[in-house]
Amino acid sequence: MASNLTWHEASITKHERREKQKHHSFILWFTGLSGSGKSTIANQLAKALFQKGIHTYVLDGDNIRHGLNKDLSFSDEDRKENIRRIGEVSKLFVDSGQVVITAFISPFQEDRDQVRELLDENEFVEVYIECPIDVCEERDPKGLYQKARSGEINGFTGIDAPYEPPVNPEITLNTAHKSVDECVKALITFLEKKKWV
Repeated sequence: MASNLTWHEASITKHERREKQKHHSFILWFTGLSGSGKSTIANQLAKALFQKGIHTYVLDGDNIRHGLNKDLSFSDEDRKENIRRIGEVSKLFVDSGQVVITAFISPFQEDRDQVRELLDENEFVEVYIECPIDVCEERDPKGLYQKARSGEINGFTGIDAPYEPPVNPEITLNTAHKSVDECVKALITFLEKKKWV
C-alpha cells in the first residue's frame, strides 16, 4: 500500500444510514458447491426482503467475474483474491446500510474467515448451502460437472479441487431436503429472531 494515502471519514455514518433505512446492515455469505442452490436462494431471499422494505443487493460469483474480477483465473491464488475483493466490496455495502447477499463457492475456510474479520460483530452470517455432490452433479445447471468429469475443466471444486465445508456456520440449509421456499423462510425466520429485519 502506498504510504501517501489518507483515510477520509464519511460525513454520514453507518449507524445513521441504518436509522434512515430502518434496518440492520450485514452480509449473508452463502457458500457451497456449484449447483447447490446458492444463487437461486440468494435471489429469492433478496426479493422477499425487498418486498419487506429491506435494501438488499446480491453479489453472484459468475456476475462478478464478468466485471470486477474478470482478470482472475480459477487458480487457488486467484480464488483467494476473488474472495478478498468481494469481502471488501461487501463491507462497503454494509457501511452503506444495505444487506448484501453473496453467492460464491468460496471453497476455503480461511478466506471466509478473513472476510468475517473485516466486519464488526453481528455483520457477517455464514450460510452453508449444503448439498451432496451427487445431487449437485445431477442438477448440473451449467454443465460444469460433466465438463470436469470429461477433463475439459481442471481444478473444479468438488471434483479435482477441494471444498472446505464451514466449521461453524450460523445457519446450514440442506437443499437436497429443503425447497427454495423453505430455505428462504428459514433465513427470514433467522433474521427476524435477531431483529435485523
